[in-house]
Amino acid sequence: MRIKDGASRGGAGNAVGSLTAPASRRLPVPARERRPALAALAVLLILGGALVTVLLVTHADERVSAIIVTKQIGAGQPFDPAAMREARVVEDGVSYELWANRSQVSHSVAAVTLLPGTVVTTEMTVEQSKELVPGKARVGLALKPGQMPSGMAAGQRVQVVLVQTGGGGQGMRLLAESALVDSVGDSRDRAAGQVTVIVDSSIAPELAVYASLGQTAITELPGAR
Repeated sequence: MRIKDGASRGGAGNAVGSLTAPASRRLPVPARERRPALAALAVLLILGGALVTVLLVTHADERVSAIIVTKQIGAGQPFDPAAMREARVVEDGVSYELWANRSQVSHSVAAVTLLPGTVVTTEMTVEQSKELVPGKARVGLALKPGQMPSGMAAGQRVQVVLVQTGGGGQGMRLLAESALVDSVGDSRDRAAGQVTVIVDSSIAPELAVYASLGQTAITELPGAR
C-alpha cells in the first residue's frame, strides 16, 4: 500500500510539474504596430525641403533685362540712346529701368551724374516736364552763332549770361546759373537759333527783356544740375 501511495504521490508530483512548466515560459510580445501616417509625413517633409531648395536656387538665378549706360551722363542731361546697352541683372527688389522701356528713358534726363557701367534705376531718371513746377518759368532765347554752343539739345544744363556791348566797354553778368534747356528749334532765320530754357520765375522777366534785345548768351554745363 505504501508503494502505491508513493507511486500515486510521484504521479501527482509529475502532474504538478507538467502543469507548471508552460506557465514559466514568457508570453509572446505582439509586434509594434507600424504608423503609416508618420512615415508619409516624413516623406512629405523631405520632398518639401527639396522643393524649397530648388525654388531658392531658381529664383536666385532670375534675371531681368535692364539699362546700363556706357558713358558718363551728367545730372540734367538727356539719356543718349547710343549710350544705353542691355544688361542682365538679378531681380533683387531694386526698381531697375527695364530695357523694354528704353524709348521712354531716352526722353528723360538724369537725376544724378551717372558713370559708365551704371545700371539705371527709376530713381535716376526724371521727366523733363517735371522741371516746370510752381516757381519755374519757360523763357525763349533768340540766339545768334557764337551765342550758344553747337549741338545743343533738350535736357542740357546751361548758364544764361548777359552780354552788353557799347558805351566804350563790354559788360557781362550771370543771369541764370543752372537753366534747363526745354527745347531747341531753328527759327525762320537760319542764322539764328531758338532755345527755350526753364529758369526760376523770379528772374524770368529780366531774362526775357535781355533776350528780346539779343543780349543773352548761353554756356553749357556738363554734369551740373
